[in-house]
Amino acid sequence: MFIPQEIPEATRVATMLRLPKTSHTPLPTVIPDIPRIYYQTSSEVGHRALWVVCVLMALSSLAFYVMAMRVPVQKRLFHIITALVATFGFLSYYAMATDDGITSHPYVSERSKHGAVIEIVVRDIYWARYVDWSLTTPLLLLELCLLAGINGASILIALVSDVIMILTGLFAAFARDEAQGWGWYAIACIAYLNVVYQVGYKGRHAISTRDNKIRAFFGAISLFTLLLWTAYPIVWGIANGAHRVNVDGEIIVYAVLDVLAKGVFGFWLLLTHDKMARMLPAVDGFWSHGISHDGSIRVSLLTVYSLRTTDN
Repeated sequence: MFIPQEIPEATRVATMLRLPKTSHTPLPTVIPDIPRIYYQTSSEVGHRALWVVCVLMALSSLAFYVMAMRVPVQKRLFHIITALVATFGFLSYYAMATDDGITSHPYVSERSKHGAVIEIVVRDIYWARYVDWSLTTPLLLLELCLLAGINGASILIALVSDVIMILTGLFAAFARDEAQGWGWYAIACIAYLNVVYQVGYKGRHAISTRDNKIRAFFGAISLFTLLLWTAYPIVWGIANGAHRVNVDGEIIVYAVLDVLAKGVFGFWLLLTHDKMARMLPAVDGFWSHGISHDGSIRVSLLTVYSLRTTDN
């Protein structure tokens, strides 16, 4: 939705964009032509979509915490991580739905033949979404890495690459120049390719020695996740990069992706985890029992497999 603005506002936004000024005399420089300015904001449709996802994330969080309480503490690692992902999602959508996680960012939408700025659009940027992703996507990625049994060094590289991907996406959204924005976007895509390599390639090799059921489950849920994550930069490029989708469309598409990537992923993971509890890792030591009697902190990962055990 575009809302035309008054001339004084156009002057302020033009100053924010650091538009070139001209002067051939010692007199103070001025912007000779005041460009038209429009605000691109969400409508009631987008606002309602934010509230719907906010409620879904809240209900999912409660469900995940309840599911965590139904299993032994040694088996709650995936449950706690999944519940935290949904909780962060709820907080970010509550911030966006209440207009606390939004700011406005101007960009030049039209120039004359001589390069003069004719029209400026000020688009709403939902920065709370990037805060959410910077917290939740590493947790989701950690779950996939632990499920596959990827080594610690590869997990660290994958998590750092993921954070770089989110931060550079945020920088791209607030870039003053279009070329700079696409430059940050390119860096984000490179970081994402490394995430795909760590999870898709190294994860597949790490899990090759595991039980057939775990291999099949990891293959399905990792493919589901990576396909969803691939959609995010595509949507960003169309909406925030090329500005081909309005704010409502951006909200709705991201809302659907977030529900699938957080809610559906979480229920799928935990329900399958409970069915294959004997084949998935259990965390003992400090996680389960706290500080030992001698005051030391011990952490141990106990992985149990159901491969030709005597009780089969």
